[in-house]
Amino acid sequence: VFSEQRGEWGRAGEMVELKGLFKSTVGAPAAAATMGITPGALRRIRILADMDERQLASFLQYIEVVKLLPNAMVFNKGDHGDAMFLVLGGELRARVIVGGQESTLATLTVGECFGEMAVIDEGPRSADVIANTECLLLKISGGALKKVFREAPALAAPFLLGLSKTISTRVRTVTKRYEDSILFARTANQAK
Repeated sequence: VFSEQRGEWGRAGEMVELKGLFKSTVGAPAAAATMGITPGALRRIRILADMDERQLASFLQYIEVVKLLPNAMVFNKGDHGDAMFLVLGGELRARVIVGGQESTLATLTVGECFGEMAVIDEGPRSADVIANTECLLLKISGGALKKVFREAPALAAPFLLGLSKTISTRVRTVTKRYEDSILFARTANQAK
């Protein structure tokens, strides 16, 4: 199918708008409880670290499990963002294509999250995310997050605190990289 938004051809089953029309077991979300995910398994996720066992058990009802094969695309840069993901197993990479070449922005491993900006502002994805290995992800949709806020504010508070800490760390890292790139550019200009 041709995507006018991206100006390219793609597989219909991988387009966000059409995914629901295709039955696929690879990358298809399933309820966490039916997949055998336990509250103890959630302890591996950094943003959930401040939740107690009871809160983690309750949180399971709001998340879905997504299994991916190596090289599976989680989402593409520019896609509409409606969910965030927590890495329970495997390794992924966030990338952008610049001048026709792939540039890896981050390698994501167990305990990390991604897609958090889009679940908050529902804006377009800022990078592609691809599975490097077989992955087990926990998906939190925007709708599920709103449901947590409505139904379980005691879960929302520690979740938002953990998410805020993660975003703060990332902003500090990007600021440092930007500062380093300015210093590098100035040093290169002075050397001329």
